Amino acid sequence: MEPHLVDALQGISTATITMVLLKKGLRNVWIRGANTLTLDQPKIVGPAFTMRFIPGREDLATPDSLSSPRSTRFAIEEIPQGAVAVVASCGIADAGIFGDILCARMAARGAVGLVTDGAMRDVEGIRKTGLPIWCSGICAPPSVAHLTFVDWQQPIGCGGVAIYPNDIMVADRDGAVVIPRALVNAVVEAGHEAEALEEWILQKVLDGRRLPGLYPPDEATTAEYLEQKAKG
Repeated sequence: MEPHLVDALQGISTATITMVLLKKGLRNVWIRGANTLTLDQPKIVGPAFTMRFIPGREDLATPDSLSSPRSTRFAIEEIPQGAVAVVASCGIADAGIFGDILCARMAARGAVGLVTDGAMRDVEGIRKTGLPIWCSGICAPPSVAHLTFVDWQQPIGCGGVAIYPNDIMVADRDGAVVIPRALVNAVVEAGHEAEALEEWILQKVLDGRRLPGLYPPDEATTAEYLEQKAKG
């Protein structure tokens, strides 16, 4: 992903991104169940590297399957530098998809973070890896207790949201959102303008201005904003 787009999206909140995409007709872009593991972890931006689990089946989800060529171990070795691992886990909360060793390897390969609608395990260890993580919770059992890993770099449904490989992921304290590749430039342009407008509106609120006509801005307020913006 182009560095200037990463830098630009770092300056736009996920809340603003969801509103920009809503205006473009996309309502379902916020991943349900993906919460920050720690409040101090940094915001992340990067292309999606997708991985997919399905509900476990006893003849397939076995300890031996962890060494299979069709396993998370092999998938992680394909993650490119700068990517966000996005893992579909069916929202299953009583099987941890990854622990400290796999997260450490993702960090070593240059992944900028992990987003999943599932749970993690080895919480103290994964915190030490420094990998920013958005997940639904923490549990002790391994993935094979209730999940079967099936594929990577395929379209997935994570937290009720369709994610395609190389879609752009942005995650902050409000959660994780997906931006279709084709809309990134438009989101950057509209997002920065929306952030600037809201900062101006907030200052007016702090100055005592009433909300009707201000937020959302009516024609008069918009004209006032554009005039002040032109004056610098």
